[in-house]
Amino acid sequence: MRIFALPEPRRTLRPSALAFAVAFLTLGAQHAAAPAAHAAHAAPPGTANVVARPAVATAENATVAVRDSKLGKILVDGRGRTLYLFEADKGTSSTCYSECASAWPPLTTKGKPQAGSGASPALLGTTARTDHTTQVTYNGHPLYYYVTDVKPGDITGQGVDSFGAKWYVLDPNGDKIDRG
Repeated sequence: MRIFALPEPRRTLRPSALAFAVAFLTLGAQHAAAPAAHAAHAAPPGTANVVARPAVATAENATVAVRDSKLGKILVDGRGRTLYLFEADKGTSSTCYSECASAWPPLTTKGKPQAGSGASPALLGTTARTDHTTQVTYNGHPLYYYVTDVKPGDITGQGVDSFGAKWYVLDPNGDKIDRG
């Protein structure tokens, strides 16, 4: 006499439960990877828990202006957010991509950059990035934001050494300000 075993009933997840499970696992993996992604750059004291990012959507015509700060007059974008140079850049070519560009987003434009109050139109330019965007330059320096600068006037990236070199704000002549 042969005994046949009946197959176990199949258990399936409803589409909504499956979507929830995938989202939960994805978010968990991203959260677990977050410390490793941020370990490559050092945040200034008192900014370790800041997760805000500046508004960095590519502008049709990005604006560079000058604003007063505790370091003197510095370059900012059209919304007053501080702009930085990266000492590792050679000439007008950017060397900041991937994780670096996540921490230091480039100021990009789709058109000709505009000189705002105090900025020199003659010092404005652009450079092609390998990610097929156009980055704004000033006095030959590609310009960047820093993710821990939450509001206009913040300068938390000043003098930070990350991704192989230091980052500095610029004066109205496009020279780094090496203090602060």
